[in-house]
Amino acid sequence: MRAYVLGLQEVDRTRIREVGGKGAGLGELARLEGIRVPAGFCVSTYAFDRVMGEAPSLGELLDRLSRLKAEDREGIRALSAEIRTIIEGIAIPGDVEDAIARSLVGLGERAAYAVRSSATAEDLPTASFAGQQDTYLNVVGKPAILAHISRCWASLFTERAVTYRLRHGFDHRKVHMAVVVQKLVVPQAAGILFTADPVTSNRKVSSIEAGFGLGEALVSGLANADGYKVRNGQIIEKTVATKKLATWAVEEGGTEERAIEPERQNRPVLTDEQIVRLERLGRRIEGHFGQPQDIEWCLVDEAFFIVQSRPITTLYPIPDAGDQGNHVFLSVGHQQMMTDPMKPLGLSLFQLTAAGAMIAAGGRLFVDATKQLASPASRDAFLDMLGRSDPPLKDALSTIIERGGFIEPSPGDPTASRPGQGKRGAAPPGSGAQVEDDPAIVADLIERSQAALEELKRDIRTRTGTALFDFILEDIQRLKKSMFDPRNMGVIMAGMNAAFWINEQMLAWLGEKNAADTLSQSAPNNITSEMGLALLDVADAIRPHPEVVDYLRHAKDEGFLEGLASLEGGAEAHDAISAYLARYGMRCVGEIDVTRTRWSESPTTLVPLLLGNIKTFEPGAGGRKFEQGRQEALKKEQELLARLRPLPDGEQKAKETQRMIRRLRALIGYREYPKYGIINRYFVYKQALLREAERLARAHVIREKEDIYYLTFQELREVVRTNALDDQLVSQRKDEHERYRKLTPPRVITSDGEIVAVAYKRADLPAGALVGLPVSSGVVEGRARVLLDMTDAELAEGDILVTTFTDPSWTPLFVSIQGLVTEVGGLMTHGAVIAREYGLPAVVGVEHATRLIQDGQRIRVHGTEGYVEILS
Repeated sequence: MRAYVLGLQEVDRTRIREVGGKGAGLGELARLEGIRVPAGFCVSTYAFDRVMGEAPSLGELLDRLSRLKAEDREGIRALSAEIRTIIEGIAIPGDVEDAIARSLVGLGERAAYAVRSSATAEDLPTASFAGQQDTYLNVVGKPAILAHISRCWASLFTERAVTYRLRHGFDHRKVHMAVVVQKLVVPQAAGILFTADPVTSNRKVSSIEAGFGLGEALVSGLANADGYKVRNGQIIEKTVATKKLATWAVEEGGTEERAIEPERQNRPVLTDEQIVRLERLGRRIEGHFGQPQDIEWCLVDEAFFIVQSRPITTLYPIPDAGDQGNHVFLSVGHQQMMTDPMKPLGLSLFQLTAAGAMIAAGGRLFVDATKQLASPASRDAFLDMLGRSDPPLKDALSTIIERGGFIEPSPGDPTASRPGQGKRGAAPPGSGAQVEDDPAIVADLIERSQAALEELKRDIRTRTGTALFDFILEDIQRLKKSMFDPRNMGVIMAGMNAAFWINEQMLAWLGEKNAADTLSQSAPNNITSEMGLALLDVADAIRPHPEVVDYLRHAKDEGFLEGLASLEGGAEAHDAISAYLARYGMRCVGEIDVTRTRWSESPTTLVPLLLGNIKTFEPGAGGRKFEQGRQEALKKEQELLARLRPLPDGEQKAKETQRMIRRLRALIGYREYPKYGIINRYFVYKQALLREAERLARAHVIREKEDIYYLTFQELREVVRTNALDDQLVSQRKDEHERYRKLTPPRVITSDGEIVAVAYKRADLPAGALVGLPVSSGVVEGRARVLLDMTDAELAEGDILVTTFTDPSWTPLFVSIQGLVTEVGGLMTHGAVIAREYGLPAVVGVEHATRLIQDGQRIRVHGTEGYVEILS
């Protein structure tokens, strides 16, 4: 039977559809021993649906509302106001009014009440609609209560609530409104308790805000609040604010703000005993709901009443190390230049490919750095390595170590009493590389990789069913063996150490910063930088044929290449694009996630880049750019050697430097090749797995072949083996992925959930400068183009690209820009390597760059010093 009114003691989390998130949460709390909740009842969503059914015109208005964009503020304002007016004007049906009246008689008709909205989509584990609907305090008398219930129903269509739903993809028709009516408690103090620190996300630190009177002045921001932080029953921080205003209930109904007496303004709202007692209540509530909570509380005559508890949905999930010990986790995505969430198949395949253990959390991967940090023998070398490529990351880890008490030193470490062991200075010539400075080594490694790839393509064709999965696992082992072959790693480390040596020694001997940046330009065998120049060659093949250029402007993926055949010059264009895709078509944005759409699967992704190249450059630009970079590097080498020779021991210094420059030029380009080899293999695996997915779809085991992306590699193997799949699993994983997209992954997170702040320790910057990591030398001014998606690129030569991160798929854009700014990155991540290769001044790791810099603003990039100035 559909009840219009339910007592709080009658409801729990299973009845969200009837009483909304707030009502269900309060019902749960009312059942908990030792938790006080003001008495009350819920007017159910059935009453709301009944009222909505009284106005047929609302259906057409809701259709119009659903078609609006979240940015259409005027349209939302007008339409939502019309809907609210209609709802508030509908008379509450008699049987609904009678049910409400009976509950009021039971609680006391003359009492004061709080009337609060409770939507079915609010306060869920996956989304918080906090503040989207309305609350009314100190409502007295049945007529006033009925009027405010109608206002709560109407508040489902406030501008902020409508905009929130449009932005987050919630259907207006699928969100229903219940109303919670509770006896008003008149507190001397009220506030909010977070059972996880909202600033650091530390799950072991509770954060309390407290003010005098009702909590409305605090929530609305009208009054300052005291702040207290508690860890394990101990107050670790206390801030007593100057509190000049408080909200109080008035006798005739409603509330008013009143000034606080001067002698009370700087008095703590809560005593230490009350603070600790409140924290214990919060932990009990958190334990019941199984996740951190945002709790609203009131203090009445030494008793705490809880008037709301909702999950904190913005916290990043903690990687699970499988034990209760303290751990420090580092983001893999920040090193791979891919901080978007990955789908389960992509996560699991990358985990299988990785050298060490990686833990998935929030759709991203993390490595546990605790062992390296616990041993003084390995710690210094580990931090020194991080400091070379990502100084703020080193500082964040050093902060954890220096404050002590979190990472326990490894027992029995023989170097524990010898601080400084393991530190590594500039690598001398010849160290860190068991390879010769012979380009033939790189050519041989590339040839072996290509041969292995061709063998994989040949052998995988005959594998099907579970045998395919076993074959892929075997091939991954072959891949890992080649990746960590001493010669392969030796070439990579030798090239990097040569760059470090040159930079450190040129700074020491000549006072010149980042000399290796210029010396790295147009280094041979850099597969990624060659990819950008090769697209200029494709543009050269298309440019002379106007029909083809016009075709590109309107191209669709379906039949894209075939459609070229009938055009004048189409054959040449077809051959050039096909050859490019054969070599680079396995690449895409976020390419470490095998589930991402590859260029070969969607060739039109390249069309804006091709059209930009055709418009911007003259024929032969690719060759000229490469030669220009080579000449710049040669000129820099000659200049450095000439400056070194007059120094004390100058001939020896020049000789050592020349040898390290040769090493850099011969080997540094290869650093991009191993990832190219991995991504090639991923694409072969993907094509084979999609063939299995097509069979599963034909057998109606899955709805569409892309559903396999939401299964891990081992789960997919089991589905192929059994020909069976739980219908709900894929749907749940899709919802999870959408939630993860809204989270910002941390670079460093501890097992307490603390997100350790990463900051640059710099004081020598111009006012207003945005600080980052200098990764490619030079200073350049130009127009900022803020891009979040490379397919939106409309670049003019001389623009400066500002984006969150770049991976190899962004390289074709680099030929059109003169500078680079990213939010994520380090000295040896993709954007930095290619910026140096192309001679582009670049600063990476600039926090919030895409928000602080507006598209079209003129900016100056200081690639040598590591900061960005906004000029206009």
